Amino acid sequence: MIPRTVLEALGRSPLGYLRTAWPWRAVAYLLSGGTFAAAVGLGVGGLVAAPFGRATVVLCGLLVVAFAVALAGPLERRRLALVDRNRVPPASPWRAAGYGAVSVLAVGWADLAVVLVSLGIPGFLLLAPLQPTAGTWHAVAGPVAGALLLPVAAYPIGAWAGARGAVARAVLVPRDRELREVTRSRARLVDAFETERRRIEHDLHDGAQQRLVALHMKLGLAALDLPPGSAAAKEVGEAHTLAKEALAELRELIRGVHPQVLTERGLPAALRDIAGRSPVPADLDIDLPDRLPPAVESTAYFVAAEALTNVAKHSGAEHCRVTARRRGALLHLEIEDNGTGGADPARGTGLTGLADRIAAADGMMFLSSPPGGRTLLRAEIPCGGPCAS
Repeated sequence: MIPRTVLEALGRSPLGYLRTAWPWRAVAYLLSGGTFAAAVGLGVGGLVAAPFGRATVVLCGLLVVAFAVALAGPLERRRLALVDRNRVPPASPWRAAGYGAVSVLAVGWADLAVVLVSLGIPGFLLLAPLQPTAGTWHAVAGPVAGALLLPVAAYPIGAWAGARGAVARAVLVPRDRELREVTRSRARLVDAFETERRRIEHDLHDGAQQRLVALHMKLGLAALDLPPGSAAAKEVGEAHTLAKEALAELRELIRGVHPQVLTERGLPAALRDIAGRSPVPADLDIDLPDRLPPAVESTAYFVAAEALTNVAKHSGAEHCRVTARRRGALLHLEIEDNGTGGADPARGTGLTGLADRIAAADGMMFLSSPPGGRTLLRAEIPCGGPCAS
């Protein structure tokens, strides 16, 4: 999961946020920010020490800082790739400038301090033999202790780099941008899944079903040519019955994959079809004078089909009602029953799947099901512009 806010980023495990080759990447990440901040600080300090007038020093210092802040925003995004596994899209100019200012004026110095302190202590011990005042014990024990402290020093560097990377992503990548990417990705997956459903339905309808129809007809003709009551006539008659049952099951399967009536005649006819096959008597109130986009019709059909299945299996209802109307840019689909209520998505009745399917179409699902009362499921699905003709 990508952190959404600065507090969430700081609360994450920092090391888990880094790439696998984290030691050198963490050092490079922190040094790049720290060195840039130090260079800006030295530049401003040089201006202060220069023999210029106060107004000139202030003006030049502000220009140096403004130029550094303008560079720091894009630099933060590019150097984030050192420790971030995910692609970082371009941030808004104001976010980049704001975070760049914080990095140059404050956080960059902290990056440099973490690296210098973490590596300075083991480095000082490793160089103990080169110190003029070092005794024999220090010359021997110092490098050993420094070598042992190097892995320990790597942890604060990695932890700080991980926290910095998480904070940088939380600031530079707004949540709505990520949600838009997730929504587009989910929509593409749903479209691909729907295309595959249509292909399977087409193959079954024009392939296996036609062969079963031909087999059913041939077995019927063969039964007419055999002597009545003979063993062969009995076997052929049983095969004819089995072929008929297989054909009926295949047609039901095709209807479940993607109903032909939905493609040819639209959502009202498809809703009348599933209502007519529902074990619980269903009244229809449909006001859809025009065809809806195929994705909307498909979503509404399968929502209604799953909801009616739940009514038959779990509600104990004696009657239900299906309402479908278009109001503006939204399709309102309602399924209401007079059962015992108490529908709960956590009980595995398919309600979670319905909510996911509706959300994939950028819609919303509302459920009212008090225990002992009526259950009302309402879906609002955007139609995405004018209806299909």
